[in-house]
Amino acid sequence: MKKLVILLGVLLSFLAVKAEVKLARIFSSNMVLQKGLENPVWGRADKNEKITVLFAGAVIETKASRNGNWSVKLPPMDYGGPYTLIVEGSNTLRLTNIQIGEVWVCSGQSNMEFTVDRAINAEKEIAEANYPKIRMFTVPQKVATEPQSDLDRGTWEVCSPETVPHFSAVGYFFARSLFQDLDVPIGVIHTSWGGTVAETWMSLEMMKKEPDFKDLLSELKKFDMSNFEEMRRKQMEEVLGSPLTQKDNGLVDGKAIFAAVDFDDSSWNTIQAPELWEGQGYANIDGIAWYRKTIELTKEQASAKGSISLAQIDDNDQTWINGVLVGGTNQYDAHRVYQIPADVLKEGRNTIAIRVVDTGGGGGIFGNEGEMFLLLGDEKVDLSGAWKFKISEVSTSATTLGPNDYPTLLYNGMLNPIIPYGIKGAIWYQGESNADRAFQYRKLFKDLITDWRSQWDLGEFPFCWVQLANFMAADEQPSESAWAELRESQAMALELPKTGQALAIDIGEAGDIHPTNKQDVGKRLALNALKIAYEKDVVNSGPMYESMEVKGNKVYLHFKETGSGLQVKDKYGYVNAFAVAGDDQQFHWAKGELVDQTTVVVSSADVEKPVAVRFAWGNNPDDLNLYNKEGLPAVPFRTDNWKGVTE
Repeated sequence: MKKLVILLGVLLSFLAVKAEVKLARIFSSNMVLQKGLENPVWGRADKNEKITVLFAGAVIETKASRNGNWSVKLPPMDYGGPYTLIVEGSNTLRLTNIQIGEVWVCSGQSNMEFTVDRAINAEKEIAEANYPKIRMFTVPQKVATEPQSDLDRGTWEVCSPETVPHFSAVGYFFARSLFQDLDVPIGVIHTSWGGTVAETWMSLEMMKKEPDFKDLLSELKKFDMSNFEEMRRKQMEEVLGSPLTQKDNGLVDGKAIFAAVDFDDSSWNTIQAPELWEGQGYANIDGIAWYRKTIELTKEQASAKGSISLAQIDDNDQTWINGVLVGGTNQYDAHRVYQIPADVLKEGRNTIAIRVVDTGGGGGIFGNEGEMFLLLGDEKVDLSGAWKFKISEVSTSATTLGPNDYPTLLYNGMLNPIIPYGIKGAIWYQGESNADRAFQYRKLFKDLITDWRSQWDLGEFPFCWVQLANFMAADEQPSESAWAELRESQAMALELPKTGQALAIDIGEAGDIHPTNKQDVGKRLALNALKIAYEKDVVNSGPMYESMEVKGNKVYLHFKETGSGLQVKDKYGYVNAFAVAGDDQQFHWAKGELVDQTTVVVSSADVEKPVAVRFAWGNNPDDLNLYNKEGLPAVPFRTDNWKGVTE
């Protein structure tokens, strides 16, 4: 009897630990499956367990492998729904309200992560978001050093005023435009992370072919999470010259010690502002930092009505002048302008102190130099340049592995778990974080597209992206530009088949890297999808440079992708944003005029013998006015191949 009880206990114990049949988390009720594909469905179970999948009248049987993995392929189906998916094994799973439609992956960095509730006209957009056949799955953010087999969480959500506020705005407006044209269910798998570089979204298999990343991959191969935090801590302590602290001693019990006029900051380091501190020797450091600056004012300046402008601060700030709190903002991309109360400024020395809280990513004061000043009456006192600087508190998250520390980390954590879910194509909004390596991006971006296509094994599926928007101050004179070079690298990827580019060069904002007009971005991406993926007769591109002819001091530029013809959005008919150069490689602004529906002639009184032309070449060509009659802006270009700033 004793042996029987023991045997029964062992048997019950075995039954208790027997694994339930599970589906990968990318599968849930309300999902959209790709029309016309043998859609893969996969999951986990006990080894050798028999599994039956029932869907739309099809019955598919399989058996889990020795390591517990199982997968089946559903028969191709036409648009329709709702359907129910049943998976039977030791237990039964039932997913409902499934649609057969068009599925797109949307990925990238913060402009793809940007949510509907932050877009222009958000209140109206949310109230009108009654599209039950549009569904979105948002992949949870995760860094991983090895490819993950599944996600930690996530579910498909039906579009409604209740769910849409946290949808990716670009993903939603893209899906809505497709739905309005195709009238079929649209599914969007949203997987993005703000501030990330392209190489973190690529597989190890592809990154091994990138010689520029050889050393980083070698480090990753030896990576040991158990000692990473200690290694990162030591690196930060070397940078800071002191042990890390998790308590800001500059603000104690509400008293701003570091803002006091008589505080001695002589031992502090010096930093330039406006410029994020990560690029000035404080990489990977999040937390709290203090800036201090002392300026001399005359009696007249000190008595004038004044305000202080501090460009933008990532993320939050409190600002004191002569120990008096004059303002604070809890928004990383807001322009800081604070009114200075009477009697705060003094003749002689005046001290400005800024406490900055950085919650992650970039940190510190950023923006344009011309946006940092005291305005005293009609006089501006420049505040840009050197400031005293001290990191007073380091966030514990700063010692953890970040998405940009090594290549492949987000591919492993946020892409591999959703592959090979059936899709039609992908849309991509990223590049800002690679702008300082724009020349490298020429190859990197093409390889990313090739990599995704290879990993999904669906052939050359459509891949469309957003070319970087105009951003930062407009140039007074033609200048070199890393952002212009990044846009050029993006456009070069059009050499790959079934690719499309949506421009945002005319809908950006000088002072905000996250422009709020995501509606037009979504529409322009949808035009590319309609043309490339669905072979619709639509104009999907703005005018593109094709060739040039030099006649005397004039250059005749011929364009393709002109749709119904070129148009100039200017009452005088002049075409802006052109610059020309001679053999000296010095560019000068040029006057442009339409010759006909495909040709523009440009010239400059400063260039007798032009040899090169650039169009919309800058961080922010804010006067661009060349379009086709379908309303799509001309694509930035240059005719020269002179060495750029990122090569």
